[in-house]
Order: sequence, then C-alpha cells, then structure tokens
Amino acid sequence: MEREGSIVAVMEAMGLSSVAIRRVSRLWGKSAARNGGRTHLLLGHLLDTAAVAGVMWERYLSVAFRRRLDEVSGGRGKLWFMWVCGIHDCGKACPAFQALDAVEAGPVLASGLVWGRLPRDRRKQWRHDVAGAALLKPRLVAEWGCEESAGWVWPLVAGHHGAFPSVRGLQPPHREVQGRGADWEEAQRAVVDVFTCAVGFEDLADVRPVGALRKAEQLALSGLIVMADWIASDSSQFPGLGEAALVSLAGSRGRAEAAWGRLGLRGGWQGLPLPGDRMGPLTGRLGVSPRASQRELLERAWSVPAPGLFVVEAPMGEGKTKAALAAAEVLAARFGLDGVFVAMPSQATSDPMYEQVLRWVRSFDPVFESHVALLHGRRRFNAWWRAIWEGKPRPDGDRCVREPGSGSGVGFGVEDYGAIDEDADYGLGPAEVPAGCVSAEGDGPAHWFLGNKRGLLTAFAVGTVDHLLYAATRTRHVMLRFAGLAGKVVVIDEVHAADVYMRQFLVEALRWLGQAGVPVVMLSATLAPAQRQLYVDAYLSGVLGVADVREVVPEPAGYPCVTVACGVEGRAVVETSREAVSSWRGSVPVELAWLPDVDPAGARVADAVWDCVADGGVVLVVVNQVTRAQRIFEALRERGLGGDVHLLHARLCAADRADRTAECLRLMGPDAGGERPDRMVVVATQLAEQSFDVDADVLVTDLAPADLLLQRIGRLHRHSGTRRPGAHRVPRVLVTGVEAGREGVPEFLWASRAIYGAWSLLRAAALVTEAAGPLEGGGGRGAALEEPGGWSVPADVPGLVARAYGEEAVCPGGWGEAEAWRQWQAKERGRMDEAGKFLLCRPREWAFPTLEGLHYAGSRAATEEELDAVVRDGESGVEVVVVRRVAVGYRAVDGTWLGVHGEVDDDEVTDRLLGGMLRLPSSLTEAARGGLRPLPGWSGRPWLRYLPALVLEQEGSVLLGRDRVSYDGDLGLVVERQ
Repeated sequence: MEREGSIVAVMEAMGLSSVAIRRVSRLWGKSAARNGGRTHLLLGHLLDTAAVAGVMWERYLSVAFRRRLDEVSGGRGKLWFMWVCGIHDCGKACPAFQALDAVEAGPVLASGLVWGRLPRDRRKQWRHDVAGAALLKPRLVAEWGCEESAGWVWPLVAGHHGAFPSVRGLQPPHREVQGRGADWEEAQRAVVDVFTCAVGFEDLADVRPVGALRKAEQLALSGLIVMADWIASDSSQFPGLGEAALVSLAGSRGRAEAAWGRLGLRGGWQGLPLPGDRMGPLTGRLGVSPRASQRELLERAWSVPAPGLFVVEAPMGEGKTKAALAAAEVLAARFGLDGVFVAMPSQATSDPMYEQVLRWVRSFDPVFESHVALLHGRRRFNAWWRAIWEGKPRPDGDRCVREPGSGSGVGFGVEDYGAIDEDADYGLGPAEVPAGCVSAEGDGPAHWFLGNKRGLLTAFAVGTVDHLLYAATRTRHVMLRFAGLAGKVVVIDEVHAADVYMRQFLVEALRWLGQAGVPVVMLSATLAPAQRQLYVDAYLSGVLGVADVREVVPEPAGYPCVTVACGVEGRAVVETSREAVSSWRGSVPVELAWLPDVDPAGARVADAVWDCVADGGVVLVVVNQVTRAQRIFEALRERGLGGDVHLLHARLCAADRADRTAECLRLMGPDAGGERPDRMVVVATQLAEQSFDVDADVLVTDLAPADLLLQRIGRLHRHSGTRRPGAHRVPRVLVTGVEAGREGVPEFLWASRAIYGAWSLLRAAALVTEAAGPLEGGGGRGAALEEPGGWSVPADVPGLVARAYGEEAVCPGGWGEAEAWRQWQAKERGRMDEAGKFLLCRPREWAFPTLEGLHYAGSRAATEEELDAVVRDGESGVEVVVVRRVAVGYRAVDGTWLGVHGEVDDDEVTDRLLGGMLRLPSSLTEAARGGLRPLPGWSGRPWLRYLPALVLEQEGSVLLGRDRVSYDGDLGLVVERQ
C-alpha cells in the first residue's frame, strides 16, 4: 500500500468509498479561529503528532525507554510510539467536537455527517479525549482479542488532557454527542484505520502489543504523548492544512523535523558510554581525589544488578553531592538513562547546586549547558540562569551566544501554549505562544521547556524537591511531570528535611520511580533508621508491584554508609555497608552547654554572644523564629557590634537575602582565607541549617529536634585550616530556646513548640542533658558556660539520631514523654491522613495494572503556589513585591523610580523592582489575597503582571488585616499585631 503519498491516496488504496473519503476529509482537528487563521484537518494533526513522536524517538527518548517500548511492541517500538501518540485525538471525530465551531462544522454537515440537538449544559458536554477512548476501547478488544492489552492502552487516549477517567466515565451523557448511525460509525472507524495504515501498520490488529508496560511506565508514556501533542499543536510550527490532498506522513515528517530544530529541542546523553576508569567520574570529570565514602557509592553504582535506590548517609562536608553526580554518570551509562534531576530542599540551596551541575554537564559536552533547567520561582535572580536562558552577561564576563535582552522576560506566567484551540473550551489554556520561545539556530536553550509543567522535561534539571513531590500528586497533567523524571537518574539531597507530611509524597514518588526503573540517590547526614527503612520499602513496593513491602534493612557497619535496594528476578535485594568506612576527617569533640532562655526578645542570647566575641571570633546564632532573630540582631547592634553583625532570614527581600548570603559565604565560606574577619556574628533562622557552607567558631542555637540540631552543628569548625582565636580552638555549642520549668521539666519557646512539637524537643533536650548536664533555671550569664560536656562529631551522629527517633524512652521520669508521644503520634497521623487526600494513588489501588480511574477525585490545585500548599502541608505564604508610595507615584524598595502607575521601562528597572520580592508569612495570606494586586503599570511585563504589590504608604508601613507591616533595610519585613 502507498503510504508516503497524500492521505487521499492512502484512503483510495485502502478501498474506502468516495463518500467515506469525502467525509473523513472534512473532519477538522484545529479550527481556523484558534489556529493562526488556518483550518487543520483531523488526520493532519494526528500525522503531525505521530511525526513529532518519531523525532522524539530518535532525539529525545532515553535508551532505556526505547528498549521497553521495543519489548512490548515486538521490536517495533518507534512505529508503535508514533501510533500511540498520534491516535490520541481520534475522539475529535464525533459531533460533540465537530460542532464546537460553527464555521468548521459547515463542511462536515454538508458531507452528510449530521447530528441532532446537543446538550448545552457543560456538565453534559462530551470531551474528545474521553470520546476517543470510548470509540477505541471496543475496537481494541475486538481486534486484539485481549482485554488486558486494550485495558492499558485506552487510558492513554482518555487521559491526554491531564486526567485519567474510570471506565464508567466512557458512557456518553447523551446519545447524540458520540455520533449515531452507520455514517458516524463508518467515519470513526475510517479515521482510526486510515491513520493506522498511514503510519505504517497493516491494520489495527497489527498494532497489538505483545506485552504490557508497568503502570509507572504507562504514566511516563502518557506524559510523552502530551508532549508530542503540545508540540504538534503549535500553529506557528505546524500551519493548518485544510485540504486532504496536502496531508501526508512525509509532509508531517518534514514539518516535525523543522519544528524540532527551530524550537531547539533535544534530549540528553542519548546513549552515554561507560567510563573507561571506574573512578573516572570522580577523578577525571569532577577533579576529586576519592574519599572512602565517595568510593563506596561509586563502586555500588558499578555493581548494582538493576536500577535501584541508594541511601547515602555521611557527615556534613563529606562530598556526598559530588559522589552522587559521579554515581549518576555510571548508572546512566549502565542502564540507558538520559539525564539527571537534582532535588534540593529549598530555593537557596538549589542555586549553588545549579551552578555545580552546569560545570558538570559542560564536561560531557558544552552544548548541554543550555539544557539545564533551574526549577524554582526566583530563578531570574540566578546570574547563570539569566545568562543562559535570557542572553544576559555571564557572571565570569563572557557573553552568551544570543544578544543581551533577546527573549527577556520569558519564563514567568507562561501558559500551556500547546494545549490550544478548542481545548480552551475545557479550561485548558490560551493559544498564544509567548514571544522569544523559538530558538533561531537550535543551539541555544529550548524556551519551550519554560512553559508551565514542562521544566522536568529538560535533559538536566536542578530544583526544589517540591517538583519531585508534584509528580506524586493527583493533579492535572501529573503525567507530564512524571515523564520528566522517567529516563533520568534522580538525586535527592538533604532528604532528612522532609517532615511527615512531605514524606507521604516522597514515599509515593519512590513507589512510582521504583516501578519505572528510575535510579534514585538519596543523601543525608542525619537520617533516622526508620526513615531509611520507609524509603527502601517504598521503592521496593514499586519495583515488585505490590502494595506493601517490608524488607528489613541490615544495620550498617558504620558511618558513613550506603544502603542499596533493587529487584532481581522478582525478588527484593537490600544491602548496606558491611565494613566500616572512614570519614574524610576524624571525629572531634564538640562542647555543649545550656543557655537557658525562652524570652522571644533573646536578651540573654545577645549577652552570651557579646561575651563570645569579646576577644574575637566568628559566631553563628540560629533561632527558630524571625522575630526573635530580628530582636537579637537589634540588641547586638545596640551593644556596639555594628557592621560585624549580620541578619539572615526568610523575610528579607530577594536582593537583600542574596546579597547577605553571598557576603556570609565570602567571609565564612571555604574560600574565605584572609578575608575571614577577626570578629563576626551571623544571626539566622533555619535557613542556616542546611547547604550553608560556612565555618563558625561558636554556635548558639535554639533547641531543635536532634537531627536538625546536628545539622546546625555541621556549620561549626567545618573547614580545615581556618584561622581561629585561641579561645575558640575547641568547637562550642550553646543550646538556648529552653529553660527548666517546674520540677526541672523543660519549657520551650512557643514558636519552637508550634513548629516541632513537644515530643521531639523533649527527646533532644534529654540527649543534650546527657552531654551538658542538667538544665538549670538561672545562674546568670557565666554559669551556662561552666564545665560543658560534649558529643563526638561525626562519630556520635547516627547513634544520636537513632535514639532521638527510636522507640526507647530517653527522657528522665517526670518529663511527660509518654503523653507527649501520644499527642505527637495523633498529630502525625492527622497530617498523614491529610496528605493522603492528594496522593497520586490510593494505597489499595497501588497494585492495579493500568491508569484507569487514577484521577478519581482530582485536586483543584493549578498554580505552583497552590501546589506548594498541597505538598508542604498548609497554605503557603503569598509572594509579593515591596514598593513604596511617594507623592507622585511609586518607587522600588531600593528607591528606583517606577512611575505614576508603577510603570517599568526596561529590564534593569524590572530587576531592581523584583529585588523587592519576598514571601509573606502564612498568617498574612488571607489578608494578602483579599487586598493585594499588581500595580496597573505592570500589566505589560511578563515577570510582573501576576505579582501582587505590597505598597508601603509614605510613612513606611501598611495595614494588612490586623497587622501593621513595614520593611526595614536592616531587619527585613517587620510585622506588628495591632
């Protein structure tokens, strides 16, 4: 049969009647009104999508996924992938869709395909994605002769607009919407058959797969179908063809090749060769002399028999992330993976990791630099991201390939411009393509990936762990996010930072990743054994395809250690370090002493810090509340420290926070050298708890759960060779935020108790008491420093964490540990239940073999801000831009003039204005959403038009709900309850 000619020739060769050919040739897929003024026939769009899939097979899909598609299709993976991507819109061959546009409906009606009165009630409207599954499912069952094969394929069609319905949802609400009579049945059969033959199969029976993808692989495939559809739906790349004689597979292939090049799309490694030297990924590519713990991880990556989970536990500063990148190279080369996603706990920790990954990917091929995504809401403030994606000057002085300013503003508020034309009737987004999203040469960044929900589809990505958790939520287009993870190696840093609520999504993600054959490397310095067990069981649950797995993890021989879990021939394999691995530096004694204080003002803390720096020294103060940090900072300034004291917390504007973080790293970081000051104090909140590579002589910290307390201690005497005053030769920790109450029972700061709960704080206090002695109620400024005890760090770390979260009691009698445990457990169960409402799959349905009914009650979460609230337990704070009202208009927080209505003239002013971004505390969320809006002058600026302005009146503050809010250049956001 002639397949390369026009679609009309294909239909004639198939023996279709002239009437059937005429009718099929009138069915439209994209209306002129919403497709750049040109109608695109349905078969044209199906072939365009199939052709895009063909290019994706060659230039985007990982070797591992191509291998799986070859396995289930009997060696015809590319052809089968093209078919399943292209067939997605066959449901548009029904009255419910063809009647959506009156102009386009005319030729269809004239051909003899008619319909009666269609329901106007939106609740009874018949979506074309579900219509496609409804017409395709019975045919697949009949012609494949196999319910099981049809059962996993039809949901791929039904779910291509973001949600998977149940089989009950395939019943039309009205008999007219699907098409009645022999004429419609013939046309619908013809659309499927003609497309199937045009792509390259003999008939529909010939498409039958010989096996089935696992459910997680189906989810990834579904996301790839959406990707192909969105690319092929771009009318600027695929102009409409309104005549069937112009539609052909050959023509679609040419259009797809050209579009792929213009959009600058590409995959990652595309078949990475095995390193020639087993340690080469560390020694050669990363320039690291392997430490014992790094060597062990890399050896595990070489020896693991199948993709698996690697839980790496090692002290702070051990080089875990470099070892993880080296392991990712080995795993990708061995198992055919195409890229890496590195998940970090916060935006602040993502930025330095992004720059590290940029350097790493350059060592493979410089072209990869422009295919590394940074996934968080403030990426515009990362100089490297702007250099690569916006054509700005590089931080090192080199210039990007594109001219400065070209494409500026791309990436904020970009809609799903692939989900276009008639899809807008279902609330799926507008049709316009944002300016600057086409790469003229194809060698720059692919701006297509900047669209909403697409960031993970880039070959390499760094971002907050939220983006991993989003892929485990029951939300629309979750398959697109998951497709971005499948085919990669996933690295999760600081994994201990996930609380019980976030852990539910992390566990769900691990199940899906395990089933999809995605290697996962989890990193932590302070992981509780129960969490290690939880993550291993979750990953193996996915690998084995069963709901509940309990595979006991052997006790590691020492610390650092590496635990590996994988599946081999249907059975679980779990191994951990059988021999003790030495840390790169020996353990040192850390002195601990109490500094009793529960006054939010922290006056006693300020006094103790003053004493510590009287003769010089660098002190890090970490407290659990922004207001407390601000007051301690003020007290130290009043004592005369002046410019020697720095304040760092989450309520600083973006520019101030970035500048202060950079200054702290310059003065206290690993490269400080001679710039390290003789005297310096940093007062910070939990921001300093992780991935903050500074070295302090003394740590003053509010009490926190033991693992987090140890993380803070990890900033103490961190770098070798640091010059210190004689009084600070031994690392010291003063633990505050607690005092002895009645009968010696600890009393905590209200904020600490609200954040962490009494149980974990009581157990942490008990462990500190064993080292520092009893917590006294008074004693004056000096008493707290006498005869301190201590811990040996890092040797004591695993034992302390295990005891803190173990089942054995650790608190002295009378502290009420048992009751605190009951209250904590009840709260944790409540948070777990709340998270369960949003998890991608109900536990009892985990072992189900298909995606049918996955979105049984989809979440309404749509924006990233709303998703933040889903995966981080509660309503997230609103992000605003602080501006000041003046007599004749507005100024940015740094004084830059904006205009009478807040007008922004150029990129430089936009940058200065956006330097005033900050996230309000959650207590202000309701008032902010009710009262704050973007300034009128921002409507034409992509980075600004969705951002609410916090307008400070001329006296410097504004009333927001019941709180007076101001912004101080030193203190940051100040909130005062009226």
